[in-house]
Amino acid sequence: MTISCLADLATDNTFAALPADFYTRLSPRPLQAPRLLHANAAAAELIGLPPSVLATPQFLAVCSGAAPLPGGDTLSAVYSGHQFGVWAGQLGDGRAHLLGEVQGPAGNWELQLKGAGRTPYSRMGDGRAVLRSSVREYLAGEAMHGLGIPTTRALALVVSDEPVARETMETAAVVTRMAPSFVRFGSFEHWGLNDRPELLRILADYVIGKFYPECREAPGEHGPLLALLEAVTRRTARLMADWQTVGFCHGVMNTDNMSILGLTLDYGPYGFMDAFQTDHICNHTDAQGRYAWNRQPSAGLWNLYRLAGALHALIPDTDALRGVLDGYEPEFADAFGKRMATKLGMAQWQEGDESLVDDLLRLMHANRADFTLSFRRLSDAVRGAQQGFLDLFIDRPAAQAWLQRLLARHASEDRATAERAAAMDRTNPRYVLRNHLAELAIRSAQEGDASEIDTLLMLLADPCTDRPGFERYANLPPDWAAGIEVSCSS
Repeated sequence: MTISCLADLATDNTFAALPADFYTRLSPRPLQAPRLLHANAAAAELIGLPPSVLATPQFLAVCSGAAPLPGGDTLSAVYSGHQFGVWAGQLGDGRAHLLGEVQGPAGNWELQLKGAGRTPYSRMGDGRAVLRSSVREYLAGEAMHGLGIPTTRALALVVSDEPVARETMETAAVVTRMAPSFVRFGSFEHWGLNDRPELLRILADYVIGKFYPECREAPGEHGPLLALLEAVTRRTARLMADWQTVGFCHGVMNTDNMSILGLTLDYGPYGFMDAFQTDHICNHTDAQGRYAWNRQPSAGLWNLYRLAGALHALIPDTDALRGVLDGYEPEFADAFGKRMATKLGMAQWQEGDESLVDDLLRLMHANRADFTLSFRRLSDAVRGAQQGFLDLFIDRPAAQAWLQRLLARHASEDRATAERAAAMDRTNPRYVLRNHLAELAIRSAQEGDASEIDTLLMLLADPCTDRPGFERYANLPPDWAAGIEVSCSS
């Protein structure tokens, strides 16, 4: 079917078919004098939207909150959660409006506006998002997708001169986000910890039926629910391995920011590390370092325990729940090992490789070596050009000694050097969304210029391929980048 306007989209709205306890139906508060700063043609293809539709007034109206999605059912969802380890009670979509669910050539996708006004779950918030955070979110999902990491996507970025008060006075923006589902761990906690097992059962049946149908065949009274927890545990463990092996820090791994589908969800004070520090904290609001880089895997498991605690209202067998969660650490270790083996040019993970990886990370930490460049330049070192890799380390003899250990490990495998180095280049990105690159895109966007967004989306869609003329996007960050701070208000 050829789509010539938004009314041609096929909608489903399965979440809206759940009982009214799960959400509040309401309209967004549209931005004043909105302007479409950018539309993402790659994300639009997922729901069959051609570029011609992205340029229409109707598309701007829907993505600014001024008009409903044709065939949609606009609502904001309720959920609860643990925030920085503390039970926060009821939360919900405080500045998000789910427009509807679209049936596309790449499956069903929910469209959600972030920053389109207050909802019953806004608490003391204004329901708005600012341009600064919206540009960061818009770019982040696409950067993660380019790296092959499960994530929400971004369809459109709409801006306005409407003032919004944060640490300073800023301007408003709305991001149209896409995901198969925005259901979170906190969605289950909301019913499990509020003694509403009948609604918890409805939610679990919905998630299993729509996203984990294979779990329905699990034997036993609680088999499908335990299978669901097992599937979410595996996905979460693999997601944490993905994050760790690209130097990504989420910043706010609260249970209300954890996707039941294992997606990277809710980009706020995230960051890709420049100078590597094992205990790097990307969110300056996180004073205790709860979500530092080296604590993210354990935070993922802690959050899964909260999900299991919610499901305990339906599964009284505590040992069975704990048994499922016992699978997290082996799944993470296996995924992390396989990813690291690929990054280091090994055909497969072997006994003893853990110390090789650990020693590299210790070396990078001690020398504050750039995370992305340390791995990317290894392929050149494997080819014999070691200078670029060694230049990243103050303690060059230690780096040289480690490199010799890696080359000796390579010699244990029958694989041509050129083939090995090419495989490393295909997995170690040249370009990541460093904070200073996002900042430059923000500054341009504040002037109404989306060219930096265009450039970054092009580079990040295929981040392992060298692009002549774009070397500055792959270089070490400038000195001023060290002063960039992101917080929960981002």
